[in-house]
Amino acid sequence: MRNAIVTGGYAHADAPSTDIVFESFFGNTRRVAEAIADGVRQHLVAALVDVRDEVPPNEHGVLVVGAPTHAHSLSRPASRREAEMWAKDLGKHLSLEQGSRATGIREWIETDPRAVSGFAAFDTRVDMPRIFTGSAATAISTRLRKRGLRELVRPESFLVDKDSRLLAGELERAHAWGAALALEALSGSSAASSRSRP
Repeated sequence: MRNAIVTGGYAHADAPSTDIVFESFFGNTRRVAEAIADGVRQHLVAALVDVRDEVPPNEHGVLVVGAPTHAHSLSRPASRREAEMWAKDLGKHLSLEQGSRATGIREWIETDPRAVSGFAAFDTRVDMPRIFTGSAATAISTRLRKRGLRELVRPESFLVDKDSRLLAGELERAHAWGAALALEALSGSSAASSRSRP
């Protein structure tokens, strides 16, 4: 997918559009994905797709993939059932988002998505050293790189507290990360266009 956009007064006819595919249970990863999309939109066209609500396309310009960290990695059917149980604990004050419990980012990556201009991965995880929490973003990155996709920036984590609430400043950081990612994608797209010219 490619769209003509205008940034800083210049039209970029070959600029890649961005698809942000995410999985969210308690709303945190969705909010981060929305903030990333707002940042990307400073420079590129961006679309949001909840992997549990609809099947994303498999061909992308720039692909951004995000998920909550479950048991050190991507969610599985068992961890999704556990999330449902957490939501029933009234003491936790968690609201479970609607959507399929049968699929998530782990399963979608198995459909072999393509990204012409590269990909980036993000997650939400508890505010503790990564060695203790693991990272869904790292798992996403590993899986997509093994499928031959080019990574634009390092995987990024956005942090929640022990009660699964986003820390102050994380949405602003996500917005800035999205803007920086878009600029990196534009830079790569411009370089590729220059190489292709006679």
